[in-house]
Amino acid sequence: MTVDETHRGTAGARQWAGLAVLTLAVLMVTFDMFVLLLALPGLSADLRPSAVEQLWILDVYGFVVAGFLVTMGMLGDRIGRRKLLVIGAACFAVASLASAFATSPAMLIALRALLGVAGATLAPSSLALITTMFRDARQRGVAVGVWAAGFTVGAMLGPIVGGVLLAHFWWGSVFLIGVPVMVLLLVLCPVLVPEFKNPDAGRPDVASAVLSLGAMVAVTYTLKQTARYGWHPLPVVVGAAGLGLGWLFVRRQRHLADPVVDIALFRDRSFSVMLTGLLLFGVVGGVSMMFITQFLQSVSGLTPLRAAFCMVPGMVAGVIGTTVAPVLGQRIRPALLIGLGVLGVALGYVVFTWLDADSSPAVLIAGFVIIGLCQGPMLSLGVNMVVGAAPPEKAGSSSSMAQIANETGASLGVAIMGSVGAAVYVARLAPDLPAGLPGPAAAAAQESIARAVAIAPDLPPEQATALLAAAREAFADGMNVFAAVSVAVLAAVAVLVMIMLRHVPPTAQREATPEAAQEGLAAG
Repeated sequence: MTVDETHRGTAGARQWAGLAVLTLAVLMVTFDMFVLLLALPGLSADLRPSAVEQLWILDVYGFVVAGFLVTMGMLGDRIGRRKLLVIGAACFAVASLASAFATSPAMLIALRALLGVAGATLAPSSLALITTMFRDARQRGVAVGVWAAGFTVGAMLGPIVGGVLLAHFWWGSVFLIGVPVMVLLLVLCPVLVPEFKNPDAGRPDVASAVLSLGAMVAVTYTLKQTARYGWHPLPVVVGAAGLGLGWLFVRRQRHLADPVVDIALFRDRSFSVMLTGLLLFGVVGGVSMMFITQFLQSVSGLTPLRAAFCMVPGMVAGVIGTTVAPVLGQRIRPALLIGLGVLGVALGYVVFTWLDADSSPAVLIAGFVIIGLCQGPMLSLGVNMVVGAAPPEKAGSSSSMAQIANETGASLGVAIMGSVGAAVYVARLAPDLPAGLPGPAAAAAQESIARAVAIAPDLPPEQATALLAAAREAFADGMNVFAAVSVAVLAAVAVLVMIMLRHVPPTAQREATPEAAQEGLAAG
């Protein structure tokens, strides 16, 4: 069936309660990603994965999520978004439960892949359902802001809850958190969330699904491998094959009567500009958490749990920013609000350029708070504009495009920005290595600051002190350069948005109907 007619006007208590349920789904996506990083040492000691298996345990979830986003967006439009969300939640619960009791690296890798398939259903389905539950443009903007805040809350709770669990239980306990959350979603979703599917949709196009899956997995693999090991023939060949599959996918969409992704959407200035903005924003944001957590732990010497608590103020600011931005967007043009917000984020990275090895964590926390508070307009209004550019029956596909921009930007960020920081680290550390340092220790220290900290206890005290001082200063220099490049990228994004979207009106000036809202966005 199509959307219930009762949801065409102003949303009531039932729709807002349904939003809380949908936000639970995306909260678990980021929660699961962060708790795995904390559980890795424990599961490595228990399951004893090889270096390659450990990388697959970390990466397979992201590979599968990226590969299935387009397919799941299309499938939700055809079989029903709520139905797909419920199926995904059930699979997520089962895979989480099984992951807690995995007995081998291969078993855990397979279960992480299943979690990726389930995770790919959660974000596009929940975001697409919001567009049909909240037909009023102003309410929809607030709802998308709350939904976006769910990602931040998950990232905030993951390290804290995971740290507490790991202090008292075995590594598998962190996976069990997802089970009751998904069971709650399974109970409440059919009651509070209306079903929606496109009644005129054709049959799912299997060839398009295979092409999109192959393209995204191949490109994501290449970016991750290049970031970790540099340029080598195999990742380059795989990446080229992925781009070829992507070209075939786009070509096929142009000739389908009912395409998986409507290529005509890219002629909508609001859609294409915001998609570009989200991708570039992801390039910076995707790797910033890596720099922040490493600085807190390896430079400032904090425990994982204390480092997690240091990130709480910035994440709370992020929740405030994403929920307040839609309210401001009712009166302020999105070009101005998003543009100024991105410039505010750039200011946070300017603070990071001041860091050195002796800086207090308070300096980093201050910069992170500025970033969290100012990123709200891009994450809430930007995503809303991308989804709002498509008609309701295509919202699943447009929702998946917003997520693909974020995923691809994050992967590019790790590959490009991470490589920049690593190159500066190696260049600054090499001449300052302590005299007489054994060759294997020197090579290990130049891999990463985490490796330098790990080998220091095995060295004579004087060498260890000198190595840690040099490594921490080199990492701070690399973070300074990363931050400076990020400021330039963010300034370019702000200019792009403020110029190209200057004619898009505030939310309050748009009509409540999806058709008029789409026309208002296209006018930009």
